[in-house]
Amino acid sequence: MNLRDRIYLILAGIFIATLVSCNLIFLKFFEWRPLDLYTFQLSVGILPYPITFLVTDIISELYGKRKADQVVISGLIASVFVSLLVLVADSVPAIKDGSPVDDETFHRVFGLNAAGVFASMVAYLSAQFIDIRVFHFWKKLTRGKHLWLRNNGSTIFSQVVDTAAVLALLIFVFDAIPLPEGKDHWRLFLDLFEMGVLFKMLCALVDTPLLYAAVWYLKPRIGDESSETT
Repeated sequence: MNLRDRIYLILAGIFIATLVSCNLIFLKFFEWRPLDLYTFQLSVGILPYPITFLVTDIISELYGKRKADQVVISGLIASVFVSLLVLVADSVPAIKDGSPVDDETFHRVFGLNAAGVFASMVAYLSAQFIDIRVFHFWKKLTRGKHLWLRNNGSTIFSQVVDTAAVLALLIFVFDAIPLPEGKDHWRLFLDLFEMGVLFKMLCALVDTPLLYAAVWYLKPRIGDESSETT
């Protein structure tokens, strides 16, 4: 196996591991107040999620749209497979004396909500495929220049779609998010949408130098066949 193929497998592995971890840890929420200017209340599952868009942008830039699509499909299959494994593990009764984790604790931590998983997968597929196509649209339009533009343009736009899709499904279709006192469904949607999009936009800006560094380091070593595979 040559270096180009090894790097692709490493990037695909990072992508799949990141995506699967998002679905496993999303039940914990945290609060973040950067410089006391704004208060974010978010699921910890959102922390690794922007890495998936960074990886697909790296693959899109160096390997082309077809390879990026393959990674997205592989991530979906891996997520569904892990979800099934968790469901099986959750259904197996724990030993009453001797199991460090009892059934109730395991279910509270890993018991996947069917509506949440479905909404997450729909949003994931929509956002990732949009990200890849917008990335290559800007690459073609700018004739391969302005990497920062296609990185931020594709990621921010696709993250808006991702956030809107998952929240719309969870709030309006499945009614899976409890309404805080004094809020209706639209107010809850807009508040969560605002926090999610702002956080993801910050992540998109932060990952731009990482994308430049990855392309700068890898392109001379593995080549660039993206124009042949788009």
